[in-house]
Amino acid sequence: MKKRSLPIGKVILRIFAAIFILIVLFMGFFGIKGYKMYKNATEKRTIEEIVESIRSQEHFIPYEELPEIYIDAVISVEDKRFEKHSGVDIKAIGRAVLTDIKTMSMAEGGSTITQQIAKNLLFTQDKHIERKFAEVFAAFAFEKEYTKKELFEIYVNTIYFGSGYYGIYEASQGYFGKIPSELSDYEAVMLAGIPNAPSDYSLDNDKELAKKRMTYVLKCMERNKKITLEEAADILNQEDSDT
Repeated sequence: MKKRSLPIGKVILRIFAAIFILIVLFMGFFGIKGYKMYKNATEKRTIEEIVESIRSQEHFIPYEELPEIYIDAVISVEDKRFEKHSGVDIKAIGRAVLTDIKTMSMAEGGSTITQQIAKNLLFTQDKHIERKFAEVFAAFAFEKEYTKKELFEIYVNTIYFGSGYYGIYEASQGYFGKIPSELSDYEAVMLAGIPNAPSDYSLDNDKELAKKRMTYVLKCMERNKKITLEEAADILNQEDSDT
């Protein structure tokens, strides 16, 4: 007798069930590894101790001394839902996963500003799956302890701006000879774009490439409704008066 084949609906259902089980196993395996990595990273020094050591630095710049346009620029280009999420942006991660699948790489990470803080302060820069999970646990811990303003100032005081400059104070002084509160709109937006790829966008390396990145930052600000098209054009035109 001939065996009856399963209806197509049941076949599809079984495929989806198998995929779901694989995803759960994958998440469980790397989730446990990531949690252990997070716990190991905070074993010798707690998050609070690390943050206090950063705040005690001579040229730590508090949130209130940062130009508003710089804050808007960084959030628009790095993490537009920064003020709404709890450390992890599911939409950004989903978009990044699709991009990585298409390109067969781990080029996109979908990291929030909080995750970037975790990566920079607690972990290595190596792209391992378990580190991404560790970032998530750490991001939740940071968000639990600190306000969004506090997280933002931690971020901009520790990120790398190229040319040996760490933090917004060194970058402002090194590139423009100013403290952050004195930056023009043009200079502030320019600095907001550099940390994405500091070696490439460093003003000491390639000013034209840095300006292209700045143009992209302005487009992100426009899409995020922080500036108008006319204001973006005005900021770009400030170059002649600032140089």
